Amino acid sequence: MEEVDESFGPGSQAALRDANQQRVARVLQSSGELTQAEIARSTGLAPATVSNIIRDMTNDGVVVVSELRGRRRVVRLAPSVGLVVGIDFGHRHVTVAVSDMAHEIRAEHRAELGVETSAAGGIARAASLLQTALNDLDADMSAVVGIGMGLPAPIDGHSGEVGAPSILPGWVGMDAAAMMSERFGMRVAVDNDANLGVLAEHMWGAGVGVDNMAYLKLSDGVGAGLVLNGKLFRGRDGTAGEIGHTTMDEFGAVCRCGNRGCLETIVASGAVLELLEPRRGRGLTIPDVVQMARDGDKACERILTDTGRHVGVAVANLCNIFNPELILVGGELAIAGELLMAPMREVVRRCGIPSATANLQILPAALGARAPVLGAVALALQAAQIPLNS
Repeated sequence: MEEVDESFGPGSQAALRDANQQRVARVLQSSGELTQAEIARSTGLAPATVSNIIRDMTNDGVVVVSELRGRRRVVRLAPSVGLVVGIDFGHRHVTVAVSDMAHEIRAEHRAELGVETSAAGGIARAASLLQTALNDLDADMSAVVGIGMGLPAPIDGHSGEVGAPSILPGWVGMDAAAMMSERFGMRVAVDNDANLGVLAEHMWGAGVGVDNMAYLKLSDGVGAGLVLNGKLFRGRDGTAGEIGHTTMDEFGAVCRCGNRGCLETIVASGAVLELLEPRRGRGLTIPDVVQMARDGDKACERILTDTGRHVGVAVANLCNIFNPELILVGGELAIAGELLMAPMREVVRRCGIPSATANLQILPAALGARAPVLGAVALALQAAQIPLNS
């Protein structure tokens, strides 16, 4: 049945048409491309109404109808509607990607950063990369209708400040959204990198169509992004998913958060490499460790197995509370594949309650190192305001 918005008076056909166009634009903004039948199902509008709306929006240059999926044409937002930008800050890098509203990445650039780079320095580098990307497209900031940014740190949902613990100390206490918004002259949506990872995987990756899932980022820091009932779950203050600060040993090493024995002190990339320094010396990387384990090095194999088991304990607890259907493993350590995930699954099955883990899948994330920047693009797509012709 077609929905009717009773807030419009009987003679307000133009307002009703505009509202319906906004509904169609929003589902395309979220999905990238859809058939007209899919748009009708998503919006609740009658197929004939959708057909008329698509005709008008095509004439206005807001959508394009192209290609054939089977025998059905697909509808996308037109390139002229605008561009969105995703910015991902990591421990040692910044990546900027520019997408059109049809979810096609049009340009992408990355630069290395020093560990001690200040927030101001990082923002300046991101701005430079964005300008390069726009130059690639013969575009300028006037074409940008949304910007999303990710940081490897909790973001306070009320104040917008970057919280501790963070592996980017120069950002702690900063209102990242306000700083970026001032720099670019428009609102910038900011979230942590694990949340952006799960947004990306849910929109484009291994989590498409999954309503309850978690994305684990195992890298210099450790975090989880959560999707509940098809929507990103941030918690009251935006700190949901800080699985890296699950206490594993209350007398263990002191964590950057101030507690002791957090999961991150055991399984973060740096902690894993430190365990091998007495045997292999300094200078190892996680890819080195993974390759040596695959070549038969027992110490490297044991370290990765133990890492998977430690993560498995925290994941089992997460599953007992959250009951997801899918756990995706991303971040630098994910390249270990089954060396890491097989022991993780074993511990989850052993420590999780059967009703929470019997049908659980633990799989590698599909988008690799690009997940956070693609998640920033997804955040920008959500936040973007589409200019429609009246």
